[in-house]
Amino acid sequence: MRWLKAAEKFDIEFFVTADGDDLFCEPELIDLAFAQYERNRPDFIEADGLVCGVFSYGIKVDALKKACEIKDTDDTEMMWVYFTQTGLFRTETLQDVPLIFKRPEIRMTLDYEDDFKFFKRIIEHFAGKKDYFSLRDIIDFLKENPEVVKINQYLQQRFLDNQKTKTKLVIKKTGGN
Repeated sequence: MRWLKAAEKFDIEFFVTADGDDLFCEPELIDLAFAQYERNRPDFIEADGLVCGVFSYGIKVDALKKACEIKDTDDTEMMWVYFTQTGLFRTETLQDVPLIFKRPEIRMTLDYEDDFKFFKRIIEHFAGKKDYFSLRDIIDFLKENPEVVKINQYLQQRFLDNQKTKTKLVIKKTGGN
């Protein structure tokens, strides 16, 4: 609901989410989502096979409004199911993604202590060397230092299992049911 209220307040038609625990969310991917929205006007854009934590979702505000109307819960941390599992929305997978970002074995989201250690190693590596470093720079660093990927890689399945237990599609009952 907070996304909807913010979008309505600022008269937004489409937005891309960037979660606070995704420290290296990639602007290049966000730009791709906006370009894809301009071309196709989908209700929802998700990503597949990317580095975990570099892109979340692109959402059309009219579709978000409808999802909020049909949901029967205040717990919408895992909101995507309303778009992907109801059959009510036109969804797409993010297109034209450079191959360098298709690295699902890399985990870049901050949920566990070893995730923090992973981020710390990356930030320490780039500290004082560059004013700005991109996801491309990070992936190049990780290619050269595969031991850094292993710091938190083992947590991905636990993360996915945890998301699965939190993800619930709860739709309001209609008068005919």
